[in-house]
Amino acid sequence: MYERKLLGELSPEQLPQHVAVMLDGNRRWAKSVGATPEHGWKRGADKITELLTWSKDVGIPRVTLWMLSTDNLQRDPDQVHDLLEVIVGAVEALAADPRWRVHCVGALELLPQPIAQRILIASSNSADGALDGALDVNVAIGYGGRHEIIDAVRAFLRDQAEQGLSLTDAADALTVDDIAANLYTAGQPDPDLVIRTSGEQRLSGFLLWQSVHSEYYFCDAYWPDFRRVDYLRALRSYAQRERRLGR
Repeated sequence: MYERKLLGELSPEQLPQHVAVMLDGNRRWAKSVGATPEHGWKRGADKITELLTWSKDVGIPRVTLWMLSTDNLQRDPDQVHDLLEVIVGAVEALAADPRWRVHCVGALELLPQPIAQRILIASSNSADGALDGALDVNVAIGYGGRHEIIDAVRAFLRDQAEQGLSLTDAADALTVDDIAANLYTAGQPDPDLVIRTSGEQRLSGFLLWQSVHSEYYFCDAYWPDFRRVDYLRALRSYAQRERRLGR
């Protein structure tokens, strides 16, 4: 009944068109129930389809999921290996579902080559197999906001060098639009709402450039415990805010 009440408070024009979610708290959830980190990652991976289904049901067309940061890659190698196996399995499962159109955003060159190849193949298969009206799903893997901006600047400078411009001329020509055009999410709308689970209230480098005008919502629940009612509360909070977009 409470969920129906929340839904009744949301009108289509009030909903975000792009929701980005930091899937945080999997290891802490596992510790709280006496399980292994791998069990927490798998439980978190299982939650993703629920979130996407909730999004599609209310009419949100795009979701970005932060699944692996560049900082995560600095953990114990054995733990990183196990985490990557869970992540790539989750991506392949999402890509096989025609309700979702999966895009990878991140520095795949930082990942082991076999893992990166599997993610690229899954993304390609998803683009071919998605239904009309499929929900667009960005999976941020090997993602760091600083790394993304550096990559965008490098791509711009390389392009200018190929056109024969000097470094000084390229620097003088650089604009905000040039950076945006070389981000991992180039051509996509910026997120309207960014949700972080687990009670942490910081960005940790997530979509630094894209989230300049985003609204934020922090939820105390660990990601594996994130419920539909938590999501609807986040959407209601967003709908109640007056967005000035920096003006």
